[in-house]
Amino acid sequence: MLLVLSVLVVIISVLLLGVRLIFVKNGEFKGSCANNNPFLQKDGIVCGVCGKKVGEACSNKS
Repeated sequence: MLLVLSVLVVIISVLLLGVRLIFVKNGEFKGSCANNNPFLQKDGIVCGVCGKKVGEACSNKS
């Protein structure tokens, strides 16, 4: 019973995270660029999505 409940909670969580992708035309996950994360900005981390450095606009439009 606990395993079934756990699986249901995980499935519901994933579906709720994907609501924007399902219902919005050209939906995308917002804030995936390192420029949006203040903890990464302090360290000067390069974006894993588009390769831009802190302070540059994310060029990933796909």
